Amino acid sequence: MLQRFRPYFRYLQPHRGLLNLAILCGIIAGIASGFGLPYMVNRVFPVIFAEGAERLAGWKLAAVILWIPAVFGIRGVAGYLNTYFLQLVGTRVLEALRLDFFRKLQVLPLSFFQKNATGDLLSRGLADANQLQVTLTTVANEVVRSPATLVGALGAVVWTAYTESGVTLVLVSLAVVPLSVLPIRYVGKKLIKRAGQIQSELGAVTNVLSENLTATKEVRAYNLEAREVGRFQRASQLLIRAQMKFMKYEKALTPLIEMVSAAGIALTLYYAYQVRLNVNVFITLITAIYAGYEPIKKLGSLNNELKRGTGALDRIEAVLNAPLTIEDSPAGQPLPRARGDLAFEGASFAYQAGELVLLELDQRIPAGTVCALVGPSGAGKTTFANLVPRFFDPTDGRVTLDGRDLRDLRLADLRRNIAIVPQDPVLFNATVRENLLIARPEATPAEVEAAARAAFAHDFILGLPQGYDTVVGERGARLSGGQKQRLALARAFLRNAPVLILDEATSALDSESEAAIQQALKRLVVGKTVLIIAHRFSTIRDASLILVFDRGEIVARGTHAELHAGNALYRGLYDRQQGV
Repeated sequence: MLQRFRPYFRYLQPHRGLLNLAILCGIIAGIASGFGLPYMVNRVFPVIFAEGAERLAGWKLAAVILWIPAVFGIRGVAGYLNTYFLQLVGTRVLEALRLDFFRKLQVLPLSFFQKNATGDLLSRGLADANQLQVTLTTVANEVVRSPATLVGALGAVVWTAYTESGVTLVLVSLAVVPLSVLPIRYVGKKLIKRAGQIQSELGAVTNVLSENLTATKEVRAYNLEAREVGRFQRASQLLIRAQMKFMKYEKALTPLIEMVSAAGIALTLYYAYQVRLNVNVFITLITAIYAGYEPIKKLGSLNNELKRGTGALDRIEAVLNAPLTIEDSPAGQPLPRARGDLAFEGASFAYQAGELVLLELDQRIPAGTVCALVGPSGAGKTTFANLVPRFFDPTDGRVTLDGRDLRDLRLADLRRNIAIVPQDPVLFNATVRENLLIARPEATPAEVEAAARAAFAHDFILGLPQGYDTVVGERGARLSGGQKQRLALARAFLRNAPVLILDEATSALDSESEAAIQQALKRLVVGKTVLIIAHRFSTIRDASLILVFDRGEIVARGTHAELHAGNALYRGLYDRQQGV
């Protein structure tokens, strides 16, 4: 079982000094519990309660009595330092683990996020990472501390029993110890399956909650409050059911071990009666035996902890070990400012094996071309555009920029040459200025303002409470849809990249602003290669090239006039939107 976690003990390496100190304190606490307590009983009780003994002088009595606070003091201080240092190491481990998890999320392909729910990923990065941190630090500590306590206790048993009655009493006292392992093995088998189920159900609860929080308007608009409460309740009930199944076995472990311990004590008591064992020796022996069963219980709990950690690790590894299908090649070539000459050469793409959504496309888009992509929903327009910044790679064929295969270019350089304005822009919970500087962090305040003016955003920004320093809220919640769209356009102006992808960039604007921005876009696109994913045909009349998509193929190409006159699909789509 420990082999499963060995690769992740590397998170403990940077903190091995603190960890070793914590373990040392744990060993001291363990020995103080396992050997110190029985030894204290053996030194103190016979002196205090011996019949016919002379009364001790003050300082001699104090020397005997002080054994009690001394042993408990060492045990308490060492135990506290062990817990504190371990918690300090644990928080640093958790930080490193979550950072690696988050770092991996930044480089995974978009296809990964299409297959995994946001709420479930949140649960993996928070709850599962926390569980793994608890497991790693607990295992690292208890595999030393508990055995130290157990060895100390067994040492006290052997030493006391042998010096008083020989080997026979030693064997009687230790006879039940191996039996204590049986409950651990039995319960452990029951917990393996339950642990993973809990983590999965927790992910489902987090997903329902996350989905609900991102759809607050829709829930209220469609009177879905009761439906959402029902969904959350069902997910919570499944989680509780899984937790209770785990708890049923986990909480049974301690009483099972204690019952075995009680049987061992009873057996020792029976033998002590038969051989007329001295009561002081018996008390020392029982104290040592009881101290020995405590670490056995902890080792049993450690087994349970490993089961929980295994369930969490399985879910985290699904992210940490997910393949990077979009990454720099070992010989990635640098790319200065591109000209913008795009070409698709036999490019096909499938989200799932055998289900092509783009079929062997051959299309050159010369630098400086304003190219509109039109067609029915699901025809492949967005997928076609997504191949350009390498959000996906072609299943077959290739896409080139200035004659170079995109897969041979450094990803950072490629994407630095591309600006994207999505239909539903996302803003970060930061200031307006910070959201614009995402496009070009080194831009000056004058350049930021010029980009905002070009996108007709400057005036409304000045009307905000703190102007450019106003925090826009999560996903831009404090702004209207049109305002968010203008800031997204301002990013594109500020980036000034040679390749521009517009996913109906003016869809959320009123007609007056749209007309003005169309004029601004005419200036912006000069000398650039532009892909317009068109939903409204009013935005593409001036495109120098229009590609008509249908079922993953380019079925026609040309200008608006040429296609309206010669292509039935384009003419039908255009006329229906114009109300003809």
